[in-house]
Amino acid sequence: MNRLPALRLDEDGRRQVDLRRIVLLAAPLFVNSAVQAVLSLTDTWFIGRISTAATAAMGATYFLVLVFILLAGGIGMGVQTLVAHAFGARRRRRAAAVVWGGLWASAATIPFFALLAAGGSLLLAPFGLDPGIEELALAYWAPRILGGPLAVALWVVLGFFNGIGRTSVTLVLNAGVAILNALLNELLIFHLDLGIAGAAWATTLALAAGTAAGIALFASLGVHREYASRLTWRPGLRRIVRTAVFGLPMGLSVTMDLLALSVFQLMQVKLGAVDGAASQIAMMLTSLCYMPAVGFGMAGTTLVGQSIGAGDRKWARHLGNATIALSVGYMALSGVLLAALGPWLLPLFIAQGDPHAAEVARLGALLLWLAAAYQAFDGLNIGASFCLRGAGDARVPAMLVLALGWGLFLPLTHALTFPPDGGWIPLPAQAGWGATGGWIAAVFYVMALGLTLFARWRSGAWARIVVH
Repeated sequence: MNRLPALRLDEDGRRQVDLRRIVLLAAPLFVNSAVQAVLSLTDTWFIGRISTAATAAMGATYFLVLVFILLAGGIGMGVQTLVAHAFGARRRRRAAAVVWGGLWASAATIPFFALLAAGGSLLLAPFGLDPGIEELALAYWAPRILGGPLAVALWVVLGFFNGIGRTSVTLVLNAGVAILNALLNELLIFHLDLGIAGAAWATTLALAAGTAAGIALFASLGVHREYASRLTWRPGLRRIVRTAVFGLPMGLSVTMDLLALSVFQLMQVKLGAVDGAASQIAMMLTSLCYMPAVGFGMAGTTLVGQSIGAGDRKWARHLGNATIALSVGYMALSGVLLAALGPWLLPLFIAQGDPHAAEVARLGALLLWLAAAYQAFDGLNIGASFCLRGAGDARVPAMLVLALGWGLFLPLTHALTFPPDGGWIPLPAQAGWGATGGWIAAVFYVMALGLTLFARWRSGAWARIVVH
């Protein structure tokens, strides 16, 4: 019982959830995820200083980049779960071995991302973007996607520190990446005149530095003494494959959601620069709501995983419920606050003197209020999905995301966004509400997704899953 995380006993000796310990674990992850949101907003702010067309171009590829990175990034997500289980079971050397398996698996993704970098024009060709916007999008695509293996490797190392509860290390590493990214953005975009490509190279170079620092910390003497982190580095095909196979369904679940968001954003960009830019800026601003909530979710992954590793699935349920409640509460409040501040925040991401500035700001303010309507349900989505991840339950959630994203969200987005006989598949019953219609579709999708994944968590089906 003493090994169970976030446990306290009341005066009668009954087990109680120690919310203070949960907050102490989650706080660095919360701030860390907020830093990640700032990283995304930094790129958007710098690119917004170029032009509205550049912002729209970033919107055309931003989520598509994340789709492929997060698909492979499931390796890092799986590492956190496996490390948390090993830590809960007091198998320290096994935890270190999992990390090396993840690092070797991330190295194996290099050819995959190299091919993607070369094939950007083929991927964007079917979407019929404005030629000028497509040219800018391709300039951003290649250097950004080349950083994919680095992002995966960094998540592997961060998954180790999150899994053992040393979340402050994660915070320091990601804060360093964010600061370096901002400095490189200014240097590469404006001083070296690389434009939108400079923003992509800034992120990739910052990821390289963060990955090197993370591996150095993992192999440091202090960690080695406790986990034998320098003795389990040799590549073993079985370990690499096992780590990848375990984690990829987790990446697939996130990927299905992001791929749907990518297509959603491409629809807005197809409408024109104003709709595309306003949608991109609004999406990046809402990251101030959902990214910090990811910190609560990651704490849920660790707490649920450690509890299962210690052999107490009932306690895992209690801790999961607590972290889900924190996620929902934060997102509901922050969504309303963000929408209220929208008129002051939006102009910061629009180039001064841009002829479309007023239109982008007006539309973006409306989109932020639509986003506020679904934030609590997105809290259910994030909280439940990360707790399920801690239990190793990834395949069914991935199928649920796939069904709702492609069976509900995208058809509804197309129908509400484009006018009759417009869009990619012209249909006479379409509403033609532009980006506003697309975001109304997003409200219905996130509500359905959050309720569905929470129902999966509440069902307890995850308690029957055995993680090796």
